[in-house]
Amino acid sequence: MNLFKRAWWRLRGHLGKTVMLVGLFCVICTLVLSGFLIQSAAARAAESAKHSVGVVATMQLDLNALINSGRTEQPDGSRGGMIGAEGDLSRSLVDKVCESSVVTKCNYTKDGVAAPTDQVKLHQPVPPPAGQDSGGVDFFKADGIRDLNGVSAFRNGDSKIVSGSGIKPDSKSDMVVIEERVAKDNKLKVGDKVKLNANVQNPDGRLSTKETGFTVIGIYRSNIGDTGTYVPPMAAPANQIYVTPDGATRLDGKELKAGGGVVKEATFTLRDPSDLGRLKKDAEAAGVDLKIFPLSVNDKHYQALVGPISKTADFASVTVWLVAVAGTVILALIIASNMRERRKELGILLSLGEKKPKLLGQHLVEVVACAVLAIGFAAAGSQLLSQAIGDQLLSGEVSSAKESAAAEAGRPDPSDPTGGANKQDGPEVAPIDEMDVRLGAADITKVGLTGLGIAALATIVPGIRILRLNPRDILTKGD
Repeated sequence: MNLFKRAWWRLRGHLGKTVMLVGLFCVICTLVLSGFLIQSAAARAAESAKHSVGVVATMQLDLNALINSGRTEQPDGSRGGMIGAEGDLSRSLVDKVCESSVVTKCNYTKDGVAAPTDQVKLHQPVPPPAGQDSGGVDFFKADGIRDLNGVSAFRNGDSKIVSGSGIKPDSKSDMVVIEERVAKDNKLKVGDKVKLNANVQNPDGRLSTKETGFTVIGIYRSNIGDTGTYVPPMAAPANQIYVTPDGATRLDGKELKAGGGVVKEATFTLRDPSDLGRLKKDAEAAGVDLKIFPLSVNDKHYQALVGPISKTADFASVTVWLVAVAGTVILALIIASNMRERRKELGILLSLGEKKPKLLGQHLVEVVACAVLAIGFAAAGSQLLSQAIGDQLLSGEVSSAKESAAAEAGRPDPSDPTGGANKQDGPEVAPIDEMDVRLGAADITKVGLTGLGIAALATIVPGIRILRLNPRDILTKGD
């Protein structure tokens, strides 16, 4: 008799067991399909995030590589070795790298300090306690930047220009932006010519000062107020000034060369981490020695954006595997039990000359038929279930990420005398807190193959025993 007919009669004749098997398969396929849908939604969100926030590649001096290259100045007598011009990353060279087709945004910085003069004094609302030394930090903190809008304090709104304009890529080397408290203390306004003391290193290694002229092009306001207690002047938020990288080079007491000022660190925003290879080629073509000034990727913002949804996808992936394995084991036990109950049927069919593979095939057809029905039911309801489960899991991960970020932000920095009042870096992107679950043909195909694979394993593994027995053993021993 045709094994398909026998399978059909068996399914119709035992509707209760058929419904139970379809129901069990439906639960398994629904959970598996939900896991696939959550994974797909997370992958789409992560891909979208790559293009929306990008990743940041950083270029800066590797001092060990420079020393190993032998390009540093050798020690002379009591003087130590000097880094020399080989350790300088020129602004014009970085500007060439910024023109790379894979760079969506670039910025560079140069740390520096400026000593006060009779014309421009530090903002110090609380004098130091009697007998306490300032520790040699009676300076303005002068950051040389390419674009003031790229500074985190201005991006997140902690600081804003209240008069004039900020530093821009085409700003001249004598332009400076000061905080309004310093402007008020020194009665300065936009357009005023001021002098700041640059720090010059003499040939004998000693430091001296040199008055350097600047023009105030902007006055900004920081929402970080005075602490009400004494802090070293350079740590006070009001004593933060901004100049161009060329201006910061001048404050180092160095003459500007044809390539412009010296840059300490350059950052390049890329659309995708895979663009790093192309950026390296463009940097080498521009003349950068990547052994001395290596490029490294910082995907902090990208990870902050996709961290929770990636963890949700990982959880869904683990769920898929657990459900698949557990479902296979449970179905195998049910089918094995079912085969023991049908021992007489199997023995009679074998006695009538039916081939053992066909008996196994009949069981496989029955289980596959139940699986196909279950896959159809799962496809009908999985999208709504996946959306609900995914949103709930993602909500928990987002809450956990925000709590971790808050705890990290609230942790005091013992090296910061302001107790964190001058800290500007923080989360600049909010993690993805929703996912778009879509049911597609590829997802149905994957769950279909998974469901059929589970059906095959759950049937074949216990059914192998049938191929090892003869009719007499089955009818007399029964198992």
